[in-house]
Amino acid sequence: MVTDSWHDIGIGVSDLESLKGRLHRQVIESLDLSVVAKLDQDLLKRELSNLVEKLLEQEPVPLNMREREQLITEIQYEVMGLGPLEPLLQDPTVNDILVNRADQVYVERAGKLQLTDVKFRDEQHLRKIIEKIVSAVGRRIDESQPMVDARLADGSRVNAIIPPLALDGSSISIRKFTRDKLQIEDLIAKRSLTPEIAELLRGIVQARLNVLISGGTGCGKTTILNILSGFIPSDERIITIEDSAELQLRQDHVVRLETRPPNVEGRGEVTQRDLVKNTLRMRPDRIVLGEVRGGECLDMLQAMNTGHDGSLTTIHANTPRDALTRVETLVAMAGLNLATKALRHYISSAIDVIIQMTRLSDGSRKLTSLQEITGMEGEIITLQEIFLFEQTGLDENRKVRGQFRATGVRPKFVERFRALGIDINPDIFDPTKIYEV
Repeated sequence: MVTDSWHDIGIGVSDLESLKGRLHRQVIESLDLSVVAKLDQDLLKRELSNLVEKLLEQEPVPLNMREREQLITEIQYEVMGLGPLEPLLQDPTVNDILVNRADQVYVERAGKLQLTDVKFRDEQHLRKIIEKIVSAVGRRIDESQPMVDARLADGSRVNAIIPPLALDGSSISIRKFTRDKLQIEDLIAKRSLTPEIAELLRGIVQARLNVLISGGTGCGKTTILNILSGFIPSDERIITIEDSAELQLRQDHVVRLETRPPNVEGRGEVTQRDLVKNTLRMRPDRIVLGEVRGGECLDMLQAMNTGHDGSLTTIHANTPRDALTRVETLVAMAGLNLATKALRHYISSAIDVIIQMTRLSDGSRKLTSLQEITGMEGEIITLQEIFLFEQTGLDENRKVRGQFRATGVRPKFVERFRALGIDINPDIFDPTKIYEV
């Protein structure tokens, strides 16, 4: 970012960027990168600061103390971090960083998108940052493979796409990793769900029901998956499978698996489906699959139907009914040649509960429906809704107003709770108890 002080002394933006680029090249040439990787971060910061100070003494550009400190900080970001993105990564109010092109960077704060004044020097500068991100996790991006999923050292999820697929220049989308692990109490405090729903969710996981979490992008599916995973007893063996590892399980007995893209020759790819198949040989008590989006959906259903109760996964869909249709489509795409009725029976016997998460117009995220799969009627999978959130309008600040309430339906799985000794207050299904938000 460039402050007004640069212009006060007559330094143009292009001159400043040229100076930063020149200093960055000189710093890289002066450093022994093999040693840098082993240095303590605080020591490296001091060494970089001293080096930039020396290089600035050879530059004919007049800079005051504040401007020198700003320049030193930006050089440190270039060498040690992700350049212009580093301040955004350190900002706790930023949830998503969206780089549309070198000169246009948006962030999401409190569910709303905002344009920032962050800019890269040019497309080449942006590409260097992308390559720095993907190389750190052993992946690559070039014209033969112009898009990639990766993650940062702190667990933040990254997607990058470059020309020729990105027409206006390279693009990066970063979903920041939450350092503070959210608990169910945090969701209650944020009014994403109610204490009654939280009590039922805890029982659902402890009773080893198979759960499908449905919702759109950025609606909180992974957050609720993390929280549900936290209810799994610590004496059970959990195996997680993800495209890009971001789950934060609190138990000790966890094996984390991550997919691998093909190498330069197009070989060596390991898909989620491969990992699900392998997981079944690893004696899992619980399987947590980050998201089903392909053939692994079939293998996940098979696991749910063959003794691996208590499995958890997410799927992109707008309603619980849409989620079932998408599961059906994914299974069909995997090559399972079953009649429609048989396939739906297979799905209905595998999945017990669907949780619908929704991101509302004001950016808030809420659990809008909790439904139980009760079986089949003819060729239709039957659902019964237990809890729902109904939007009733907007307040003067354009914040969503609505109410959480139970439908009055007592789910069939309560009998399973009783058999397992899981206590649930029957009053939580009282439809007259309404939470206004």
